[in-house]
Parts: sequence; C-alpha cells; structure tokens
Amino acid sequence: MSSSKTKDPIRIVITGAAGQIAYSLIHQICNGDVFGKDQSVILHLLDITPMMGVLQGVVMEIEDTSLPLVKGAIPTDSEETAFKDVDVALFVGAMPRKEGMERKDLLNANVKIFKSQGTALDKFAKKNVKVLVVGNPANTNCYILAHYAPSIPRENFTCLTRLDHNRAKAQIANRLKVSPENVKNVIIWGNHSSTQFPDVRSATVNVNGKDTPAYDAIKDDNWIKNDFVSTVQKRGAAVIAARKLSSAMSAAKAICDHMRDWWQGTKDNEWVSMGIISDGSYDIEKGLVFSYPVQIKDGKISIVQGLKIDDWSREMLEKTQKELSEEKNDATKATSSD
Repeated sequence: MSSSKTKDPIRIVITGAAGQIAYSLIHQICNGDVFGKDQSVILHLLDITPMMGVLQGVVMEIEDTSLPLVKGAIPTDSEETAFKDVDVALFVGAMPRKEGMERKDLLNANVKIFKSQGTALDKFAKKNVKVLVVGNPANTNCYILAHYAPSIPRENFTCLTRLDHNRAKAQIANRLKVSPENVKNVIIWGNHSSTQFPDVRSATVNVNGKDTPAYDAIKDDNWIKNDFVSTVQKRGAAVIAARKLSSAMSAAKAICDHMRDWWQGTKDNEWVSMGIISDGSYDIEKGLVFSYPVQIKDGKISIVQGLKIDDWSREMLEKTQKELSEEKNDATKATSSD
C-alpha cells in the first residue's frame, strides 16, 4: 500500500489523449469516480506526434488540479511507453467521423491503427488488462484489437455501448417524466451504429414509487418501435449535425459508467449494456463483438440469459448482426491487404 488510505497505483492508458472525449474523461478518472476514492492512478497518455504540444498542456492541467490520487501522467507518442504494464486500456482515439462520412471509409482508416495498437497491447500490457474500445466503429475496432492481442483473455475485451444505453434510458425517462435513475434494464443489442437495437421489453420504470414494466408504462407500441428506436439509433449523428463535433461529454460519462461497473460490479437484479466477444448466446455468431445485457461480479462479465425474444426483436437482432458480420469481413480483408 502506498499509504494507509490509498491503494498502490494502477496504470491506465488513454489513447487519443489530446482529444475532446479524453479532456472530459480525465478529471473523472483522476477524481476517483471510476476506480474508487482510495485508488491512486498513473496515466499513460498516448496520441500522435503532432499532438504532443497539446498533450503537454493536458498534463499541465492534470498537475494543476492537484488531485491526490494522481501519482503520475506520462504523455507519449510511443506505443511501447503507452502500453507498458497497464492495468486498464481505454482506446478513445480513432480516425474521427466527420459529417457525411460512411462507416466503411472510417473502417479502412482505423483498421491499421488498431492492428498496430493490438500488437503493442499484446507485447507490453499486463495480461489481465481490462480493455475498452470507444473509437468508432467501436465493435469492429475491438474485434481487430483482440485479433492482434491473442495472449490477452477474450473476456477482457469490450467496446462502448453504454452511451447508447444511457441515451435509451434518457428517452424513456423524458417520455414518462421521471428521472433516468428510475429506468432500469434497458438493453442495447448489437452494433454501436444505426442498426443497434434499443430494447425496452425487459426494462422497468419506477413511477410514483412502484416498479412497472416500461412497456406497460409507455403504453405506445408505435412510439417504442419507431420514434424511440430511431432516436437512439441516430442520436450520435444528430449531435454531430448540431455541434459539428461528435459526442464528448456524454461519451466520457458513459466510459466512466462502463469501467466503474466493470471494476466495482453491477447492482443486484440490474444489468447494463456492453459490447463483448459473443459466445453464441441468443444465436449470435460466435466471435463477433456484440452488445449484450450483462451483469458483473468480482470483475467477471456474464451475459443475462433467458430473456424473451419475439419475432420483431429477432428481426432487429439479425439486422445488426448482419452489419457486424459484414464489417468484420471488410476489416479482415483490410488487415490482410496491408
């Protein structure tokens, strides 16, 4: 122990560390909101060489927060330095999606990045490193990363669909005029894209102190199947159209939620959405990085089993699975043609 009150530091790498999501994320990590108020941290901040000046400014700001849990901040453009002995790897950096950009264009640009970083992760990180991929296309970037880091357990690779999960909760809360904390067990199935399936069939809402199935509380099948699904699916694009930049504050909050739950566990009888490597559950192709409802205990992620899937839901699942399968094939071709 480094002192009577704080645990020995864990090493956390953040890629794209000079970017806007990282800027919103770093304070929450350094403040103990994610890994605990007694967990000291050393940050490894990776970005491309032209961003090193900006990154020095970020390090100055980290110093200027004077937060007691921060035991170091290392700015670097070296993958070896970035991934050396890390306990947590947050892959925030990727080729940014611009308005009007197709996902395929994005995929080709990002495959090379995640091939290189996956190789470095495999070589230099701790073997029990917990990995979260945020940079889009997140599911397929995670698939590539895992492919090039074969010595790290498959269950240690995740991608971010918590932002979609939080968006879904917010839409239901707004519709029913309740706080988002009163909405539980929504699910994001599949890809972090416009084919994702935001599912309320198993969700509950606390209305006037009583837990009620969300479906019964909303009482509007047309809204659930159309407006709700479409709004959540396209929310990222709507933010880009309005801000001319992709989601940053909400993305950083979702990263913190995802990692906090993985580190500290989910609440009893509650689940969250995470992109993980499919084990074939719910007849999804094994090996795809697919968003599932999960519960977490002692750092172990388990898929919630036995949920009812009706014909409409199955159709939605198959649509997002088809897109992911195509992305995976495109990504595999792109890596082999390097």
